[in-house]
This record gives sequence, structure tokens and C-alpha cells, in this order.
Amino acid sequence: MPARSGTSALFPSGTDAGLFAAEGRDRIGRSFENCPYPVDIWNEKFSCIFEYSWYNDLVSNQAPDIERIPCPGLLFSRQSGYFHLRKAGITMSQRIVVALGGNALGKNLTEQYQATRETAKAIVDLIADGNQVVIAHGNGPQVGMIQTAMTELTRMDPEKYIPCPLSVCVAMSQGYIGYDLQNALRETLLERGIPKAVSTVLTQVEVDPDDPAFLHPTKPIGAFMSREEAERLVAQRGYDVVEDAGRGYRRVVASPRPRAIVELETIRALVEAGQVVIACGGGGIPVVRAEENRWKGAAAVIDKDFAAELLAESLEADLLIILTAVEKVAIRFRQPGETWLSELTPEEAEQYMRAGEFAPGSMLPKVEAAVRFARSAPGRTALITELQKARAGIAGQTGTRVQEERR
Repeated sequence: MPARSGTSALFPSGTDAGLFAAEGRDRIGRSFENCPYPVDIWNEKFSCIFEYSWYNDLVSNQAPDIERIPCPGLLFSRQSGYFHLRKAGITMSQRIVVALGGNALGKNLTEQYQATRETAKAIVDLIADGNQVVIAHGNGPQVGMIQTAMTELTRMDPEKYIPCPLSVCVAMSQGYIGYDLQNALRETLLERGIPKAVSTVLTQVEVDPDDPAFLHPTKPIGAFMSREEAERLVAQRGYDVVEDAGRGYRRVVASPRPRAIVELETIRALVEAGQVVIACGGGGIPVVRAEENRWKGAAAVIDKDFAAELLAESLEADLLIILTAVEKVAIRFRQPGETWLSELTPEEAEQYMRAGEFAPGSMLPKVEAAVRFARSAPGRTALITELQKARAGIAGQTGTRVQEERR
């Protein structure tokens, strides 16, 4: 795979890609008048103008998918509709995976429609800066609503409507959320003059049937039940149920770690084609391998932060952004001596985790996912911050960055 750093063997020895591009602009100028494509698709940050002879060598010998167009020295990839030098081994943008929380997407149809519009504005800011963006999201409120609705159907007519498998509910939530989110992104992109396609991939994520989490299911889902209903489902379907603070009984399921993304190559192809991709919704549809060529849904929910980390690692992303309700990670949160952290090494983060500084089911999985990604390859960074601060966080102005070395 080509190098994806700021320098490349395609440039003269010892020459920085960004500097060389800037020097090229100074020598040749920005000749956009003759360009057959809309000027608003050119992103100045990534406009690379080169000497014509050097460019010819690049196209003929290194990157046949990049075409010459009637603008002196410009590189343009028709595959993505943008300056896209990744395939030439030159990267001045970043590939970013963004993990959105399900609660940030609203708790009903109206809230979700409005929330996705606000979310789209912040994400399109990142795209407008020239970054490749892939979006993963949670689905807690949404899958709970779907599970409750399907449970009510079963109560109405148990003979006609059997309990809906949790994996199917997760699949429904991916389509339900993806529909609003991809439309909001597409509309916002077009309003900003950015001609990029947006796709939602119904994503299955493999889990290990021997994951210890299956022995101790703890994640409550669905509606409250009477004792009689709970006992019937335990007897008929083998559900695990617990009493929930005197309010009734609820089903509990496992939360295993993700092993592999089944549709990874589909996601990768769409990203390489320049699309904005929404994938691994709700942590992905949990599946186990039933036979050599068949997947079977699992009664589980996958933490969306761990799924987003696996997606970022698998796509060789440069940056994983985990969005949350606060601007930075804190130790002694809401206690005397509360301290907000701007940078963490994986070792420092692990010390705080061992000390119990981060709440399970809240900040802890986010920090765990950030540490895993930062360690997955040299130069990778995870950023934990709130949605509206993501752009400033990338610029190093806020948020908590987790990386191997402090800047």
C-alpha cells in the first residue's frame, strides 16, 4: 500500500509535500479560469500544482488513475471529484473516523431529524477542510424504542408476532438513523458546494461466541415486564432477565468486544471512491459464524466506541474522534480537584483507568478505545471531545488527545 505520510518518494528527495505544492503554486499560479470543473470544488489547502514535466512522470509511472486536466500542473482525481493524492502516495488530508453517540441523535423521530441536521454541519466542516470522513454512531435510544415497539406487537398477538431478535432490531436502527443522517449530510454538502456522495452501509460485526461477556450479560434492553412475562420468556426463549430497581423485569444481553467487520471491503471501496460513509451503526449488527459461509445474529450489543476503533484501525485512519457530552476528559470528575486533560499518553491513560477515574459505560470505554487506536500504529491519534469542538480539536485547540508521544 502506498505511503500515507506528508512526504513521498514521488517528490524530489528531501522535499516536503506541502512545501513543494506551495512552491509550485508560486511558480505556476492558480490557473482556474480554464478548468472545466466548478471552482468551488477546489480546496486550497490541498491544491497541489506541479511542474508539467514532473506531473507527466507521476501520471505515466506512478498514478495512472489521476488525470491531466486543462489547468497547468493540477492533479485531479475524477474518481472522487476532489484533489485526492492518497493513491499517489501523497497525503495532506487526514482519514478520520468519527464516533457519534446515540443520545446525540435524539430520542424520537422529531428529535432525530433536528439533531442530524446539527450533527451534519459539524461533520461537513471536517470534510470541507479536505478530510476523508467515515461516521460510526451509537443507537441506544433508537434500538430501545424499536425493541419496545416490537415487544408490544408480541404482547398483542404472541402467536402471530414472535419476539424480534435483537440483531434485527439493531439492523432496523442502522437504517432508521442512516436515513436521516445521510440525507442531512448530503443536503449540507450540497449547500456548501461540495459534490460528495453519502452512503449508509448496513454493517455486521463479528463477535466471539466464547467471549466471556456472554457468561455475564449485563446490558438491559427493551421494555419493563411483569414477573409472569419474564418467566415465560425465560422458559420459552432462554432470555436472561433481571429485576430493575423495583420497576419490573428487563432482559439483559452481553456486550462482547468486536472481532472483525464483515462489510469492511465494501466500506473501504466507498471511502476510496471519495464517498462519505456511515457504518457500524450501533456498534454493528452482532453476528457469529454459524457455518463457513453463513452468519448468525447474536443476542448482544457492541459498544460503538470499540466498533469505531476497530473500523478506524481497519481503514488505516489517521485520527479517531470519539464524541461525548464534554469538551475534554477529566480526572476527579465533578469532585474537588477536578482536572481537565488536554493530552494523554496510553500509559498515562491506563494509570488513570486502574485508579478508577473513568466511569464504566460512560467515559471508560471511550478512553479504552482511544488507547487501543493510539497504539495500533505509529503516528495515530485519538481525540475525545464534544461535537461542536471537533474542528478545533483537530487543530489542537481543545479536546483530549491520546497519542504515544506528547506534542
